[in-house]
Amino acid sequence: MNYFKYCLFILLIITVGCDVLNQDPQTAISEDIAIRDQKSAEAALNGLYSQLQSGDYYGSNLQIISEVTSDISQSVGTWDFYREMDTYVTSAGNLENRNLWSQAYTTVNHANNLIADVPNLEGPSQEVKDKILGEAYFIRALAYFDLTRTYGGIPGVAGSMGVPLVTEPSREINEDSYPSRASIEASYAQVESDLQEAEARLSGFTTANYASEAAAKALLSRLYLYLQDFDQAEQYATEVIDNYSFTLVDDFADIFVSENSPEAIFELAFNTTDGNDIRFWHFPSSGGGRGDIALHDDYAEMVMSRSADERAGLIGFDENVGVYYPTKYQKPGEDDNIQVLRLAEMYLNRAEARARKSAPDLTGALSDLNRIRSRAGLSDTTGTGVDTPDEVLMAIEHERAIEFMEEGHRWFNMVRTGRAMAVFTDIDRTNGDPVSLTNAGRMVFPIPSRDIDANENLDQNEAYK
Repeated sequence: MNYFKYCLFILLIITVGCDVLNQDPQTAISEDIAIRDQKSAEAALNGLYSQLQSGDYYGSNLQIISEVTSDISQSVGTWDFYREMDTYVTSAGNLENRNLWSQAYTTVNHANNLIADVPNLEGPSQEVKDKILGEAYFIRALAYFDLTRTYGGIPGVAGSMGVPLVTEPSREINEDSYPSRASIEASYAQVESDLQEAEARLSGFTTANYASEAAAKALLSRLYLYLQDFDQAEQYATEVIDNYSFTLVDDFADIFVSENSPEAIFELAFNTTDGNDIRFWHFPSSGGGRGDIALHDDYAEMVMSRSADERAGLIGFDENVGVYYPTKYQKPGEDDNIQVLRLAEMYLNRAEARARKSAPDLTGALSDLNRIRSRAGLSDTTGTGVDTPDEVLMAIEHERAIEFMEEGHRWFNMVRTGRAMAVFTDIDRTNGDPVSLTNAGRMVFPIPSRDIDANENLDQNEAYK
């Protein structure tokens, strides 16, 4: 498997050097999905989950991009595309940036086919149609959420434009294949609308491996934090916490060692024949990985300095290279399930929303924060000088950084709270000079140059012109 992956890397390097001026924009990827009956619709839905599982998306790339641009992870290998991100010099031609954009739009288009065709099927019951459509709307919402926060930004905080909103299947290349960018507000409104559709069509919760009513509510809670609608962020987090059977597991490592733990809300399933790449990138060569992505020393040592914190047990150390690395995803077969939404986030979302409301509920915020600390083996923050709204928010921010290591949260959380420029300063690196995020325009990523070249209606983000 590793030999195959190294060969693939060489092929990708060759591909980057090819002429891309005549390629079609990724927003117009044609997808031959024949949806004629319930069986083919369900097959197409399974294919939609496979799009999310791609190594270019939730199979590793999204998480690595969020971590390596933050103060958690660093690029210590030879893959320059992640090195660019690590040192805040990402170019519009960056391959991994392009892969994320392309795969997210492939996912959108796959969902569009289901959303367009399933209502017209004659065989399935309305209940079956609603389930398929609800899952498709959820996944389209997730893809547009990721596209908007990565390439568009946050209203009033970062970025000035949203992303192209394509809501019809792209089955041929025509004038509709070259859309312009919507506003940030319209882009997030699309995410909200799709999640509301998913929430209305889905019912309850059965398994974390498929989108559910609970997953739609959980993602709405996250969305409303981004939009600074703290009342709704709190409301949706509370609905997830109170109305389903989710519980925080006693042993933190069980979330990742086991599959579909009691706190998993949405978890992508992998197996040995359909694995992910996240372990491959993080584990050192002595452990069967590539070892390109390591933890920053300061971050790892901060976590491990909290002697009672169980989460420190999921950090390894490579004696040969002298770097720390995360071990949440550690199965040799690279078939770990990937966490997308879990209960701990709902407690921290609600804690943050309560602390940020116009009339802060600090007692409630600290109660939620302490649930997460207690599960990790830590004492409560109550009575320790964490008293004001700002102090509570800093405590929540700190806990998020430790709780969600390797899960792709840190960069986006710092950008949405307006803290990225202050926090990502003079970050020590193992094999280079310290780096700082100094250009506010780089709080959003570049639209890939291939798409800019292929679509004259597509404007580039200002920092990359």
